[in-house]
Amino acid sequence: MSKRARVRAPELQGRSWINTGGKELSLADFRGRTLVLDFWTFCCVNCLHVLDELRELEEKHRDTVVIIGVHSPKFVHEAEHQAVVDAVERYEVHHPVLDDPELATWKQYAVRAWPTLVVIDPEGYVVAQHAGEGHAHAIEKLVQELEAEHSAKGTLRRGDGPYVAPEPVATYLRFPGKALVLPDGGFLVSDTTRHRLVELDADGESVRGHFGSGDRGLVDGGPADVRFSEPQGLAALPDGRIAVADTVNHAIRVLDPSTGVTSTLAGTGRQWWQGSPTSGPAREVDLSSPWDIAWFAGRLWIAMAGVHQLWTYDPESATVRVAAGTTNEGLVDGPADEAWFAQPSGLAVSADGERLWIADSETSALRWIDRDGHVHTAVGSGLFDFGHRDGAAAQALLQHPLGVTALPDGSVAVCDTYNHALRRFDPASGEVTTLATDLREPSDAVLVDGDLVVVESARHRLTRLRLPEEAVRVTDRAHRTRRAATEVAPGTLRLDVVFQAPAGQKLDTRYGPSTRLLVSATPPELLAVGAGPGTDLGRDLVLADGFTEGVLHVSAMAASCDDDPLNEYPACHVHQQDWGVPLRVTAEGTARLPLVLAGMDAQG
Repeated sequence: MSKRARVRAPELQGRSWINTGGKELSLADFRGRTLVLDFWTFCCVNCLHVLDELRELEEKHRDTVVIIGVHSPKFVHEAEHQAVVDAVERYEVHHPVLDDPELATWKQYAVRAWPTLVVIDPEGYVVAQHAGEGHAHAIEKLVQELEAEHSAKGTLRRGDGPYVAPEPVATYLRFPGKALVLPDGGFLVSDTTRHRLVELDADGESVRGHFGSGDRGLVDGGPADVRFSEPQGLAALPDGRIAVADTVNHAIRVLDPSTGVTSTLAGTGRQWWQGSPTSGPAREVDLSSPWDIAWFAGRLWIAMAGVHQLWTYDPESATVRVAAGTTNEGLVDGPADEAWFAQPSGLAVSADGERLWIADSETSALRWIDRDGHVHTAVGSGLFDFGHRDGAAAQALLQHPLGVTALPDGSVAVCDTYNHALRRFDPASGEVTTLATDLREPSDAVLVDGDLVVVESARHRLTRLRLPEEAVRVTDRAHRTRRAATEVAPGTLRLDVVFQAPAGQKLDTRYGPSTRLLVSATPPELLAVGAGPGTDLGRDLVLADGFTEGVLHVSAMAASCDDDPLNEYPACHVHQQDWGVPLRVTAEGTARLPLVLAGMDAQG
């Protein structure tokens, strides 16, 4: 076994602990156990992917491994303690979580991206760091090595972990996601945390029935047998069936109301990765966290939050394909194949049928795509600016909206989720107003007889609102992402993405380069030299004169395969991450920017 680099782990600091029965914990409580720190924030779909990647590891090594979620907020709302408590239940996080609103532990561990995983050995030393998704296999291998090594040394301690489950709460919905008005005036609601669909009467409260066993899974069948995994969006199809965005199953399901049977329309149950097909037979192509769906221009459009794209399903050919977006995360308008999105999470067709409205959650933006395939932005400016500000759309602010609803007059209502508000954008006037406040994490709304029925996700209910004649007045609030900027020197900046193939693996170079690097900046003029794609994970960038700050966008991917010379077709693994690094240019700044994809930075 090769000698492993080790650095003493800093203490864990934060506001309070969740899922520990009220007990405060320190690193000393985990001595003798392998500790995996998961730096996450609940707005981040990549973080949610990693939560699911870790479930098997957590169960398999429950007596030797403790996973600790370190919640490190991006948005102001995510710094609210109750919001973190809600998210831990919503996403079925079954391990202790440190609520760290001031990013104290994030800074101690020099974390630069969500999600990041840090592995600490049973003696309290950091032995690995991984940014992004796709690292579960590598961590599993490392955990096995640490178990063997520390068992032999006598420094391994087995036993139950510190997780204490919260008391269950009885409600008829639990963190519902989206709603659909049924032909008879009732509602179908995605009861997301309970992995099922709930049918309600027109009063929005009386339960008619359920579709789903309540257990997480991907199983077709009747109301009692079908299984979903955190379903979200719902859409009526022209033939009367109802499509369901089965988010964590990476699938589109379809419910036939006449029989009560649910089947699978698209997806394989596997998550899409770079290099996977982007079109083909619907049941043979992988998808990635479809969050909402809408019927537009003769196809079912899919908000593919997991890869920052829009896809479509064509019922005539039973195929899917990418319709807009590049998989790069950000806010870029233009032709569909050049546009950038950031976790699109809500879709609605305009009253005239000419545009598809999009809630682009991570850019806190309201956008649309027209029938000619061009993407436009109505409200929002990028990944790091958000708030609650009404007025002219060019300066208005939202905070992580998840839902959009087209109104009959051509305007659009926006579920401004992290502002707990319902907003309205009027294309005719170009103005943004507030329709209602004090809605707890609204995630969708549907129009019923001139009223809006809002899905109040964090209050576990539907709430009916009359559209007000006058807008609600609110105090302007503008925010930027909380991370401190990295101080860099003017001129040449060396960018190094650190990737060390996990033990027992090697870079896969059989069919060409196994790594990919894409670099851009906001504003684009920040980079005089170095923007664009390439295959090397290191690059010299040149910062343009006259700029004192900006954001560097870095997307990296590496593919490694099991190093088994006797196996012609070894198992391969994709590791990928996107970073948005705020920069401040100063004479005293660093000339090197290391970003750890996997391993340890030898020059750090």
